[in-house]
Amino acid sequence: MKTARIVIQLVVAAILFTAAASAQTYTIQQYLSIRSAGSPVFSPDGKRIAYLTNASGTSQVWAVDLAGGKPEQLTYFDDNIGFVRWLPDNSGMIFGKAVGGNENTQFFWMTPQGEAVEKLTDEPSVRHNFAGLSKDGKKIYYTSNKRNRNYFDAYSLDVESKKETLLYRYDGNMSIAAINDAGTKLVISRNGIEKSLDNDLYLVDVKTGKETHLTPHSDASEFGNVEFLADSLLMTTNDKREFEALVQMRQKNASGDDWSAANRATESVFGPNWDVGGVTLTDNASMMAYTVNNDGFSELYLRKIETGGKPLISTVAKTAEQIKLPAQGIAGGTAFSKDGSKLAFSFSSPTNNGDVWLYDIKSRKLSQVTQSDRAGIDPKTFVAPELIKFKTFDGREIPAWYYKPKGLQAAANNLGSMASRSGILEANSPVPVIVSVHGGPEGQSRPGFNALFQYYLSRGYAVLDPNVRGSTGYGKTYTHLDDVEKREDSVRDLAAAHEWLVKQGGADAKRIAVMGGSYGGYMTMAAVTLYPDLWAAAVNTVGIVNWETFLKNTSGYRRRAREVEYGMLDKDIEFLRRISPIKKIDRIKAPLFVIHGKNDPRVPYTEAEQVVAALRAREAIVEYKLYDDEGHGISKLKNRLELYPLVADFLDKYMK
Repeated sequence: MKTARIVIQLVVAAILFTAAASAQTYTIQQYLSIRSAGSPVFSPDGKRIAYLTNASGTSQVWAVDLAGGKPEQLTYFDDNIGFVRWLPDNSGMIFGKAVGGNENTQFFWMTPQGEAVEKLTDEPSVRHNFAGLSKDGKKIYYTSNKRNRNYFDAYSLDVESKKETLLYRYDGNMSIAAINDAGTKLVISRNGIEKSLDNDLYLVDVKTGKETHLTPHSDASEFGNVEFLADSLLMTTNDKREFEALVQMRQKNASGDDWSAANRATESVFGPNWDVGGVTLTDNASMMAYTVNNDGFSELYLRKIETGGKPLISTVAKTAEQIKLPAQGIAGGTAFSKDGSKLAFSFSSPTNNGDVWLYDIKSRKLSQVTQSDRAGIDPKTFVAPELIKFKTFDGREIPAWYYKPKGLQAAANNLGSMASRSGILEANSPVPVIVSVHGGPEGQSRPGFNALFQYYLSRGYAVLDPNVRGSTGYGKTYTHLDDVEKREDSVRDLAAAHEWLVKQGGADAKRIAVMGGSYGGYMTMAAVTLYPDLWAAAVNTVGIVNWETFLKNTSGYRRRAREVEYGMLDKDIEFLRRISPIKKIDRIKAPLFVIHGKNDPRVPYTEAEQVVAALRAREAIVEYKLYDDEGHGISKLKNRLELYPLVADFLDKYMK
């Protein structure tokens, strides 16, 4: 009887493996060639939309007539375009681009049809962070580390003359959060220097240089999505609350220009038990659009802003209109037409690659603007995840997205009475699983489209996409559960994920891999050093392996912001050394694939070199790919087409 059972087990396993192989009918080149579109902006007359798409292999500017017509490609660069804006007089567009992933964005002007392109800035070693255009489109506002590579100052640039004007000087890391229509006032956001996920807002008079501190607070709090109204400021904040709420800050006596603490009042406009974000106003500030991150899924809303009274008072309507999205997924990149009649936004879901959509506010009609190519893959084969929660070491529930391969489940359903009589094949037959850890750590895995996930699923792998402690989207307390000395608690969550997969997720305990990029790369390395017996394979992309060398070698403007999250070099050095995966490299048992970009300004490629050298010295299994023309991640299609078939073969070799 025992022998018969073993034979049946082998037969079942063979059938399942064959089913998985036969279910995979598309190549990895096809999955990597799936396109996406987003970041829409309207032409001044509202007749055209410009947007970014990777249809040519890198993210470039395209445009399409809303009345119909074929989309046109306007830029042709080897590197990705970061943003595009239409000038209000329709004389051209402004866009930004860096080289080779170095993140030192330069600004460009382009004619509306793309026939001519002109550089506005030409400082390859300087980073320019775009903030916005003046109301008349004659000036660009931005921050730059031109004066000192470790600090950012605020500037404006005259588009026609290319004259640069210093507006605000600051020895630290800051950004421009908002510009008023007259260009006379800026809201400056300064990063906190003692706490992570903490910033402060300052109102700056451009002419006099006078600054007013708008957001004094005691605990780590964030203030963002700032917009000027006639007499007040809109913003989102989690100050004195768990989630980001939409609030309005006004002057009690609006007859003058007094923003002192005694004359300020802040009231909540909308504060659900989820984060509000993506606030966008119409040109005349009569309406806003915003999103709510509801357990990872987006909700998109419109809300009116009314003006009236003496003096002028801006009042946000108490009710809002929710726009029904095409499916459960992620919406963002909202933009209104100049007349406020239409709203464009980008949308993606696990089974819908990213595209631009259009909402007609009067008729309430939703339409799809772009039709991004799926490389011949039937969208019915795409898999949507299940939102699950697993308990970890301290009893806390960790949310995660669990993708199950269709082929194996279908095979399980079709095996028939042999398996059911033997009692061997359960509804969740043991499958190989990839645990994918997001970066950040201030990030969140959300249910958008992921071509690599869909490819792995087609190969018979399941994918678990967890939001371990430290992730955003689940409240301020949850986000700070991994700060400094609590860093490795988040790695313990990965061990709990492994346990859940085996006990409840139908996983094969001996075929679970872990992978991640950036901070997710650190988590991958921490997982295979702290829990070496759990993992069958690992893939580390641009990950941190040595906290000491990472903090010493990362870009200077990032160092202090990272130290408040991870630990200070001057006072936490022994702790940082102790939790560095490089110090426990001899514990690694899993075969490891290491990937990095040589121009990475965030996590220097020397982090990868350290771990590869150490593993090769002890003749451990390690594969390594370093790309000279990439930065913090592998983004160019030609490199992805080379790299990811190697990663897939690597996983197959050690997982199947």
